[in-house]
Amino acid sequence: MKKRGMFVSMMLVFCLVFTNFCFFPSIVHAKGINSVKQVKKLAKKQVKGARVDKVEMDYEDGKLVYEVCLSKGKKEYNLVFRASDAKLISYEWEIHFWNVTNGKGKLISMKKAKQLANKQVKNAAITSIMKKHSDGIDVYRVKMKTSKKKYELKIHARTGKVLEYEWELIAKAGGKYIGEEKAKTIALKKVGAGTVVKVDFDYDDGVPVYEVDIIKDMYEYEVEIHAKTGKILSFEMEHIYD
Repeated sequence: MKKRGMFVSMMLVFCLVFTNFCFFPSIVHAKGINSVKQVKKLAKKQVKGARVDKVEMDYEDGKLVYEVCLSKGKKEYNLVFRASDAKLISYEWEIHFWNVTNGKGKLISMKKAKQLANKQVKNAAITSIMKKHSDGIDVYRVKMKTSKKKYELKIHARTGKVLEYEWELIAKAGGKYIGEEKAKTIALKKVGAGTVVKVDFDYDDGVPVYEVDIIKDMYEYEVEIHAKTGKILSFEMEHIYD
């Protein structure tokens, strides 16, 4: 009887160790993403009735993310999920360009475009708005911000219809960075004066950067600056009526 009891006890211990060995990793990653199938399910939950076209893995700020492209009706979606906790960190949709025409109606005012943007995104501050002629279409590009997210919308300048909608979580600057004011000074010096319409802290391939948008005359400039060294990493210039 004693031998039998010892055998049963040993078996129980073995079972407990085996159970922990097999299932503990699942418990650790229960809130994260462990498969493409899982991220597809999350994406289709966000965009009900959509078709998943592509799933890619990438790294942002040194962290693994899943980028999912979907299609539904006239729209194409792009969602980014953080693998560690399955959090949606970026959401974007746009109407396929072949479904959009410039039309012949009267251009809506900038004031009206602002009203439409505020209706689309509640409780957000408009940081910049610009009328552009892009790909044969007159649009208002509106940038907005809340304490947690930054948004970008493209509104048809004749119909008032939203053609593109995007938001992403705002990255928080930490550590020893040059700061927004220094980034503005560097960008303005590069452009040679102008009006700063946006400064964002972000990560580009894991590198901390400040993205500064400047308007000067009929051009928009985008300057990307290393957040620690102040070095200009990229410089782009675009005519407002491209």
